[in-house]
Amino acid sequence: MVMINDDRQEMLETPGRIEPCLFEEHIPAELADLSVEIERAAHGLGTGLHPGSAAELAGLVRLMNCYYSNLIEGHNTRPRDIERALIGAKLEEATRPLALEARAHVVVQQSIDEMHLAGELTSPTTTAFLTRIHEAFYGEMPEEFRFVEHPDGRCEKIVPGRLRQAGDAEVAVGRHRPPSSARVPDFMAYFERRFGAAERSASGRIIAIASAHHRLNFIHPFPDGNGRVSRLMSHAMALNAGIGAQGLWSISRGLARGLEDRGEYKRMMDLADSERRGDRDGRGNLSEAALRGYCVWFLKVMLDQIAFSKILFDLAGLERRCRRLVADVVDDRRAPDLAVAVLRRGELERGRAGRMLGTSERTARNTLKKLIDAGFLASSSPKTPVRPAFPLDYRERLFPNLFADIEVSD
Repeated sequence: MVMINDDRQEMLETPGRIEPCLFEEHIPAELADLSVEIERAAHGLGTGLHPGSAAELAGLVRLMNCYYSNLIEGHNTRPRDIERALIGAKLEEATRPLALEARAHVVVQQSIDEMHLAGELTSPTTTAFLTRIHEAFYGEMPEEFRFVEHPDGRCEKIVPGRLRQAGDAEVAVGRHRPPSSARVPDFMAYFERRFGAAERSASGRIIAIASAHHRLNFIHPFPDGNGRVSRLMSHAMALNAGIGAQGLWSISRGLARGLEDRGEYKRMMDLADSERRGDRDGRGNLSEAALRGYCVWFLKVMLDQIAFSKILFDLAGLERRCRRLVADVVDDRRAPDLAVAVLRRGELERGRAGRMLGTSERTARNTLKKLIDAGFLASSSPKTPVRPAFPLDYRERLFPNLFADIEVSD
């Protein structure tokens, strides 16, 4: 992103500049079919998993989502450093800022997930929701990342939750000129009204995840952090659309990797910036054909990630990988049975381990301790029930290709 001051920037801009936002008169058949396919696939994701085990896996997916979202921004943070930041462990000075930035993303996404579970998640396309997410994100951000640099070398402090407003330096994102800073509140009010209308239909809610993602970035409402906020909005919209699948899939992984290559996200966002191409290209300022192509791609990315997670978190396959891994790592022939039993049940009272294994309590306690020490089980205290855990040291064996060391071009 480049900050600019340009007297030629139009002073009178209408929010209708972001049209078309939705396909209201006629939803293209390919988009309608994809939305149905996504809904069906999402409902099958996590089948058989105990809610407790699914919640533990969702925590791992949050970490993955943050890893890829930051990677899109050019910030390559090691999963191990993110995990250390989340538990408050001491961090190396060289990795500390990026790890804390990643922690901020995870914390905010977890709050979104908790609001959804409590039935308190409001419409993610409202200005109130988006400014609250930006405020929470930058409120957790390390000081090093709370500034935006101007071309003249000045550094302006980012105010968490504050939209661009009159008097701010104007911005350019590559070739794209977002609305003038003074016009951002009007554009956001228009954005909120238009995408609020999409919540009335099942297919409309799903297709709107794609179009809202682009149009929010087109407006570029904040001085910085728009990409991360838009991806958190997309996550929240998926939850509200009923396709969140207990938090077991991530849009950021798909956007970072693409369907064929890792440059697709940038190219498709640029495509959706295209202006109208004549009388047969819709009625708005922007190209309806380009928006359709972008939305088809975005929904295919969503479907691809749901399919990936469906294979990864298939209970039978996960049990097999867990059993083999525990057998290789833990020197106790009973350990695989106990680890898989806890995975199936979501949690286990410590006193039941002996009966489950058919051993004495002392022997069961030793097996429990070995699994906890190895990171395959966890608990809040030495006396509370144990629950499944998934140590990052063995993530590639438990979850092949969950984290991939790829680079995403700017």
